[in-house]
Amino acid sequence: MIKKLVTLDKFINKEALSGILLFLATVAAVIVANSSLGQAYYDLWHMPLGINLGEHSISMTLTYWIDDALMALFFLMVGLEIKREMLVGELSSVSKALFPIIAALGGMIIPALIYVALNTNNPLGFGIPMATDIAFALGILMLLGKRVNPALKLFLVALAVVDDLGAVLVVATVYTSEIHTEYFLHAGVIYALIWALNIKGVTKLLPYLILGIALWIYIHAIGIHATVAGVLLAFAIPIRSKIGENAFIEDTKKDIVEFENHIDPVPILNHHQIDALENIADSYDKVQNPLMRLEHSLHGLSAYFIMPLFAFSNAGVLIDFSGINANLMIVLGVVFGLIIGKPIGIFGFTYLATKLKLVKKPDTISWYEIVAVGFLGGIGFTMSIFITHLAFVDESIISAVKLGIFVASFIAAVIGVLLITLKKDLTQN
Repeated sequence: MIKKLVTLDKFINKEALSGILLFLATVAAVIVANSSLGQAYYDLWHMPLGINLGEHSISMTLTYWIDDALMALFFLMVGLEIKREMLVGELSSVSKALFPIIAALGGMIIPALIYVALNTNNPLGFGIPMATDIAFALGILMLLGKRVNPALKLFLVALAVVDDLGAVLVVATVYTSEIHTEYFLHAGVIYALIWALNIKGVTKLLPYLILGIALWIYIHAIGIHATVAGVLLAFAIPIRSKIGENAFIEDTKKDIVEFENHIDPVPILNHHQIDALENIADSYDKVQNPLMRLEHSLHGLSAYFIMPLFAFSNAGVLIDFSGINANLMIVLGVVFGLIIGKPIGIFGFTYLATKLKLVKKPDTISWYEIVAVGFLGGIGFTMSIFITHLAFVDESIISAVKLGIFVASFIAAVIGVLLITLKKDLTQN
């Protein structure tokens, strides 16, 4: 239990710093896009780049390489988080998982319905207000420090994991281009090979990652958004280590004794000591959990590079409110979905399910705090921007929607913070 809490604390701290970096990257992007460097900024991200593999070639703009390739690594990390939580975390049992699952479902369904109600003739953007930016939301909670109930952070993490799973399903099933069925067999064979490695007990990550690149290529060729390849790969990464903790301790003790027994006056290691160290290194590799090792490696890359780069390349929108007037209902659908739909969905679904005795609210969280989390869930930001680029191709609509996302996320964050700080102040008084 202590180990799990330490891991969660490290996860939350990384997400908090990532949220700060995302904010700085976004501010920088908006400033640059509206400065004399605006055209150069636009030209940079629309610069074409290609890769040739024999007779096959993949050519996309720099923005699409970030959105399709680097974001596939982000979704690989998301998939690893989902799998971990489902196997050993807050979603590993029905009793623990049901409450955040229902909260997340409400936080996805109600915003989508609000959007569709306002855009019956153009419902494709319904996925935009469904998303929650976990890095920003947790970053705000961390900045509030001791004002925040620790159980609230745990609830937000579990809710966000389910929310991410919902986003993955929406991207995979709704936001796809023309489907090329001839590549399904290729992708299926590669994915079967990846699972064969898992079944055979292979814990080295390199074979999985090499086959994962091939899976990404064919998923992209099919027409399904290539980030789905990251999630599919994540589900196939083994969670079992090759040897158990006790076996690692016993083997390492023997090798340490072997190392100690062969100490000599010569100031370099002898071959006995080198063999002992190599055995310890081998045991070190075998005892590590492949899933956790990959997730740990990707988390820093994602938090400190991929997501800030994504924000800097995608958040540079011209401050021009004329586009909002031309696409008013789309923007209102997004704004109302995030500001109103998220808190109503998260609070309403859980409250109704509790009254119907379908779930039990955790004793460590109050209904007031669930409302506050509902507003923090309205911080869509990077995930909402990501889905915006999938839902629309018209640059004027995309720019207008981004402005709506910025405004809605800011308002939702302010309300969430006020609710949390007000509760703390009332408690102290």
